[in-house]
Amino acid sequence: MAINFHPRAGQILMCDFKGFVKPEMVKVRPVMVVSPRLPHRSSIATIVPISLTAPVHSEPYVVRLSKNYHPAESDDLACWAKCDMLMNIGLHRLQGFKLDRRKWATPQANAKDLHAVRIGVLYGLGMPPKQE
Repeated sequence: MAINFHPRAGQILMCDFKGFVKPEMVKVRPVMVVSPRLPHRSSIATIVPISLTAPVHSEPYVVRLSKNYHPAESDDLACWAKCDMLMNIGLHRLQGFKLDRRKWATPQANAKDLHAVRIGVLYGLGMPPKQE
C-alpha cells in the first residue's frame, strides 16, 4: 500500500521499480529518501536504492551504512546505498515495511548515515565536495 504522507530525508522505505528497464532498477527494494519535501513537489521524492550486494569496486558513491534499517532483517547485515543511482520518483511507488496485518514501519536513518549518503550522491553526480 502506497504511503499517504511525504517522507522525511533519511527515511527508509520500500520502492517498487516495476516498469523500469534494465540496467535501471527493476524490482522492489529498500531506498533512502535524501532530500526534504520541496515546494511544488508534493508527489515526488528523491531517493537512492539500498542493496545487500557488496560493490565489486570501492567507489565513493557506494556508501556502506552503519546498520541495516530493514526491520525484518538483522541490524548487522551489511548494506550499501547506491548513491550513483539517485532518482526522483512518485510517492505512489513508495511504501513502508509491512510488519503485521495493519502495522507498518518507516525507519529513520541516523544523521551520520544520511550525511554520508548525501556526500556519496555528490560523488555519483561527478561533483565531489571541496576539500577544506
